[in-house]
Amino acid sequence: MRLFAVIAFVFCALSAKPLETEGAKILATLPFPGRSQYIFMENYLKALAAKGHQVTVINAFKNKETPNMRFIEVLKAHEFSDEMMSLLNVPILWQQLNAMDFILTRFTEVTLDNKDVQKLLNSGETFDIVLSEMLQMEPLYAFAEHFNATLIGFSSFGTDRKVDAAVGNISPISYNPLVTSPRTDRMTFVERLENHYEVLVEDIHWELVHLPNMKKVFKKYFPNAKKTMEEIMDSFSLILLGQHFSLSYPRPYLPNMIEVGGMQISHKPKPLPEDIKQFIEGSPNGVVYFSMGSNVKSKDLPQETRDTLLKTFAKLKQRVLWKFEDDDMPGKPANVLIKKWYPQPDILAHANVKIFITHGGLLSTTESVYFGKPVLGLPCFYDQHMNVQRAQRMGFGLGLDLNNLKQEELEKAIQTLLNDPSYAKASAAISERYRDQPQTSLDRAVWWTEYIIRHKGAPHLRSAARDLNAIQLHSLDTWAVLLGVPLLVSLVVLKLSCKLLRGKKQKCPHAEKLKKQ
Repeated sequence: MRLFAVIAFVFCALSAKPLETEGAKILATLPFPGRSQYIFMENYLKALAAKGHQVTVINAFKNKETPNMRFIEVLKAHEFSDEMMSLLNVPILWQQLNAMDFILTRFTEVTLDNKDVQKLLNSGETFDIVLSEMLQMEPLYAFAEHFNATLIGFSSFGTDRKVDAAVGNISPISYNPLVTSPRTDRMTFVERLENHYEVLVEDIHWELVHLPNMKKVFKKYFPNAKKTMEEIMDSFSLILLGQHFSLSYPRPYLPNMIEVGGMQISHKPKPLPEDIKQFIEGSPNGVVYFSMGSNVKSKDLPQETRDTLLKTFAKLKQRVLWKFEDDDMPGKPANVLIKKWYPQPDILAHANVKIFITHGGLLSTTESVYFGKPVLGLPCFYDQHMNVQRAQRMGFGLGLDLNNLKQEELEKAIQTLLNDPSYAKASAAISERYRDQPQTSLDRAVWWTEYIIRHKGAPHLRSAARDLNAIQLHSLDTWAVLLGVPLLVSLVVLKLSCKLLRGKKQKCPHAEKLKKQ
């Protein structure tokens, strides 16, 4: 009998198949001309296509033909991207928010004005899933409503208060710093005060400036939408976050918020181009890799800053790989190799690359930690300041002010990272924690996407918080009853007691006699 049971169990185990997902039609919108956002999603979209899904991608780049993938290229965004990014160089928070709002509105309109995008909107085509970047370009979420598709969001920088709000997640500002700030989750009283003030300013700007602007864009391009923009913003079924707790800090997530930080990293680095390989392996003292990412171009740095970098690099024993967007660099030292684009993860994977000088973007920070490389951060805007601050606190990096870069400080920071083993040790320890996962970030992202497809949007993952107003969500009504009723009862009892005491008060029996005398 036992033998029969064992045979039956083995037979069932061998014949069991995982739940299969039918091929779906997926539309992904990536309108921002900074390539980092697309790099974060590229492997994921290709993986979906490789599994038989039909993937349409709206982005701002030239793309290679890929099976099961169709591209709509909105190249016009590059015509003014440099000008747009320069608008962020303002000192006051309200001005920064105005600049960011102007940039996002402009990129949204350029995307929706594109003739191929308009052709798609008017084609009568349908989609099962719309993947939308959660970068406060809300009218683009309306693709999901237009095509009657399930809406999935993604955020290359992880989560923030607006992303949390989209799915009803809690985000206490006491330990969740504004993503654009240089603060971490461990804030002093003064830092918490600053954080609270900046959150209030951002919320006021959101209500008075950002949402009204985006509603105008929404009504202009989707005049026949059956849902309001607010209803569409409340329709996310899943959010993929470019973050991982080992790289940031512990915080609460709802079950439809999935950490997939690092899914752009190939676990098998590709061979390097021969010239880069020889340059790296021919350096007996190692190599320093320097890149300011895709949104900041080092060719546009002030001449004084470039001179400081050149003089510092010329004094190094190490060779330097510099991502530089021009063909020539006047005064380039012999130990520096410039190229307009480098295969960054493959370079960081090389054992002879010692440190990474970076702008501090989350993708770059994740890749440096994954491959165990200390970082020197030169942050410019958005989440870069917070990422660099976190690297310093966790012990795998240092940070300097790019706008006030001094040669002596730069030399000292580079030599510290090269010669103090604690930074490489800290980076290696975090890398080990990050790699200790039951599945890769890419596999997790694909699995959850197909889960949403299999379960028709997975409405069972929707938090009840999304159906409560602000008063109900923060229990202000119940607090009013719990505090107000006892207070009201106390006031009534006090008032009745006073009346009773006044009623019982008796006059002195000798008072009249005394008056007569």
